[in-house]
Amino acid sequence: MRPTPWEEAEKYRLLGDEKYESVYGDNFGAFIIHRIIGNLRMLVSAGEKGKYAWEHVSVSLADRCPTWAEMDRAKKLFWLPEETVIQYHVPEREHINMHPYTLHLWRPIGFEIPLPPPIMV
Repeated sequence: MRPTPWEEAEKYRLLGDEKYESVYGDNFGAFIIHRIIGNLRMLVSAGEKGKYAWEHVSVSLADRCPTWAEMDRAKKLFWLPEETVIQYHVPEREHINMHPYTLHLWRPIGFEIPLPPPIMV
């Protein structure tokens, strides 16, 4: 992830919300980009523990899934241009759908994501 504070993203940070409280410079929090065509909501976390540590951004809108351009905007807000992030399609038995119009970006901490040959991307 980009080093914090996330200069461009900070202007979108949701402040004063008990559920998603964070402050300037935190490497987590809720962010909302207010737009005429719908508010782009993002929840960010980094360093979750478990077998691996992960950086994560969920992106949602109230009435539709985010587009490629909207997901790319989130990627550019929170990660450096040379970093690779992924969107998983897990087995159906592992689906947990908390919101029907949310997509997620993930990046493991501590190792590089293998990439397919450039001609196939």
